[in-house]
Amino acid sequence: MEESPRTVSIVAVFLFAATAVAAAVGASLLFPNRLLNWLWELNKPGAAAFRTVGRVSGVLLLLLGAGTFAAALGLLQRKRWAWWFAIVLFAIDATGNVVSLILTRDWLRSASGMAISAAFLYVLTRSRVRRYFKVCV
Repeated sequence: MEESPRTVSIVAVFLFAATAVAAAVGASLLFPNRLLNWLWELNKPGAAAFRTVGRVSGVLLLLLGAGTFAAALGLLQRKRWAWWFAIVLFAIDATGNVVSLILTRDWLRSASGMAISAAFLYVLTRSRVRRYFKVCV
């Protein structure tokens, strides 16, 4: 059996971290408390946007966390669906960063988000990684 490319583990770790963030933020929206409220100090515009949407945003974030967790496990288990999930996730994230740049003009945050998503898309579409997941793209 072919050895997993190191980049697969790196992407999986990133997805596990995204799971933790989505779960913490989702929980703080569904179950507000002082302990989790400090999170909102890190991104006040984001807090305002999530609170405008309401509690449903907390449910959506918990669902996103479940998806990123499953994808991270799937990547580590060489599941093709997890590779596709990661590709779609990072493409959507990159698109969201472009929209954010247009709407907010926050170059630093948007450009760094685009660069990170682009880097993950690049490493996931390298020939060795595609071969590992048996993806013909």
